[in-house]
Amino acid sequence: MNIELRQLRYFATVAEELHFGRAARRLHMTQPPLSQTIMALEELLGAPLFERNRRGVTLTAAGAALLPEAQRLLQQAAGLPELVQRAATGASGRLALAFVSSADYSVLPPSLRAYRAEYPQVEITLKEATSDLQLDDLLAGRVDAGLLIPPLPDRARQELEYLPVLREPLVLAAPAGLPLLAAASVDLRTLAGMPLIIFPRHISPGLYDAILSVFRAAGVTPEVGQEAIQMQTIVSLVSAGMGIALVPQSVSNLRRPGVEYLPLVQSTPLVETGLAWRRDNASPVLRGFLELMKKRI
Repeated sequence: MNIELRQLRYFATVAEELHFGRAARRLHMTQPPLSQTIMALEELLGAPLFERNRRGVTLTAAGAALLPEAQRLLQQAAGLPELVQRAATGASGRLALAFVSSADYSVLPPSLRAYRAEYPQVEITLKEATSDLQLDDLLAGRVDAGLLIPPLPDRARQELEYLPVLREPLVLAAPAGLPLLAAASVDLRTLAGMPLIIFPRHISPGLYDAILSVFRAAGVTPEVGQEAIQMQTIVSLVSAGMGIALVPQSVSNLRRPGVEYLPLVQSTPLVETGLAWRRDNASPVLRGFLELMKKRI
């Protein structure tokens, strides 16, 4: 059974006018082909849609049941061009975005606010993941883009594009109340005996190497006490007095009782957060997100 939108439009017009002549004029056609179309629709559906008598035209029970459904389908069909245009321009659709935990305290919230304001009809799905897991998801096409900490490994450079979005220094996260924290900045050499809480290197080699380079420059060999893969966990371990940590400056926005954030006397490398995406991803939604991110840098 193939019902055409034209047939439904003719039926709905007659049902609204309850007069074949007026419906024909409204449709800019003559009455005979309109009547023939309605009769063909009735034959196709196997039931009369109108009762025709000298007093006029009324809907049958079948016609009354069909009318709201026909109007709904016609309304949906009328909205298809706008739907297609929104999808083609990136104004609607779905964006799957992954992010490292540190981005949650820096670039992610303002970027999402700006994107939501410009593209309110795009559905955004978020996934917090370490950089190594993001690379797997990006290469497999499970996410559209990822906020991660470089470098990109060789296996990913051929397939991914990368855009730096933030560079920030490292700061000290230490248990509150230590006498040495009274100064405006802290010398790492005074912390030589305290355990270090850090990301495992295979999870985030860039961040791991940046942290250890600060200790090497200060002439200190740290004792790694704990490893954790989330910034929230690292800060919670510091709060519990398990050791100290060097974290990107934006993580100081994560407040935990029992934790103090302080700058270091030693200079630190700038830790970079960037956006990665598949080079062959032609999604208009992704294109809109990339354009917004480039404007914000």
